[in-house]
Amino acid sequence: MAALGRPRRSCLAVPGSSVKMLGKAQGLPADQVFLDLEDAVAPLAKPEARKNVVAALNDGDWAGRTRVVRVNDLTTPWTYRDVVEVVEGAGANLDAIMLPKVQSASHVEWLDLTLSQIEKTVGLPAGGIGIEAQIENAAGLVNVDAIAAASPRLETIIFGPADFMASINMRSLTVGALIPGYPGDPYHYILMRILMAARMRDLQAIDGPYLQIRDVDGFREVAQRSAALGFDGKWVLHPGQLDAANEVYSPSPADYDQAELILDAYAYYTSEEGGRLGAVMLGDEMIDEASRKMALVVAGKGRAAGMARTSSFSPPS
Repeated sequence: MAALGRPRRSCLAVPGSSVKMLGKAQGLPADQVFLDLEDAVAPLAKPEARKNVVAALNDGDWAGRTRVVRVNDLTTPWTYRDVVEVVEGAGANLDAIMLPKVQSASHVEWLDLTLSQIEKTVGLPAGGIGIEAQIENAAGLVNVDAIAAASPRLETIIFGPADFMASINMRSLTVGALIPGYPGDPYHYILMRILMAARMRDLQAIDGPYLQIRDVDGFREVAQRSAALGFDGKWVLHPGQLDAANEVYSPSPADYDQAELILDAYAYYTSEEGGRLGAVMLGDEMIDEASRKMALVVAGKGRAAGMARTSSFSPPS
């Protein structure tokens, strides 16, 4: 199945400058937690935030969660120190580095090379730390295919809506919501463009944040749009958004059951015992090889979410 990887239905942002929030995040039901050194941390607080992040990774209990650190982007003076201090200090307890505002493949290539040098120097497994690339402006979107192919470490392509909206002069102050007066979804092309680049390389595609943190219904509505396209998850800025994210980016119980039934039935009917059939009826639905591929996607998401089956396939007697 393409882009299965680590579960990332909910990607919780935690400011590296807040020791309290770094502690609280360890008990929350997020698939991924990313400890932020970029926008959530004031310039004067960044050196101390690095130390907080290293301590949280080494001493915290992150069991069952993907551990990511978002460093500053390559137009700033902080990026190289972010990477060096975090990976040298806590690389054994780190799953991936998130690089924001990626504009070209060279940005990812720089991070790949830097990680390789640090891993070799401190004795970490070569290539063990993944990369997440965040697309936040027009240049990044135009170059997204090359970005997605820039490193075997790459695991996700992420949409960063706020900076993107500013970069193209979009006339809205509400991040992620539809724009009154525009007869459509202004983010549809952007999301599909990111999704196609990600799937071309078997990467995950992650939607960006919804800033109205108390409007869980609004969060759910926006999340449902990217989930319907095939996105794997979404950023979460507040614990109140976690349950909605985990639900929206998981299949419904009925869809998960049906997907598993299709896989079992197709495996049986294409076997010698089942008659070596390529297209058969399952209830009122015809299933074939294309059905199997679609079912693999839904079943894979359900298994990653820890869902349990409530029905089973019984071969005809």
